[in-house]
Amino acid sequence: MANALHGVEPVVSVSAASVLVEAVKLAEDRSGDLVVRLYEAAGARARSTVVPNFEFTAAWRTDLLERTLGQQTWTPQECIELDLRPFEVVTVRISPGGGQDG
Repeated sequence: MANALHGVEPVVSVSAASVLVEAVKLAEDRSGDLVVRLYEAAGARARSTVVPNFEFTAAWRTDLLERTLGQQTWTPQECIELDLRPFEVVTVRISPGGGQDG
């Protein structure tokens, strides 16, 4: 893994080679949530697991404007697993936390 050579761990990783992480950013509402935008790049259906490199309290799908879709939600006990159509862009919002008490 190229990132390991440079001593930088990715914030999130994905399990499918054809699914690429396009953007990782803070949510526009300044909540501290992380927004991850991914897409399927090979023109085929793909199933991928999104693995945050941090503890989280919840994750859910949003649209491109970061509005909750309500289709899929995940808890820390579940894998964030996505089924993508060819060239589909998916946005996942992840609420960090659960590690230490304040």
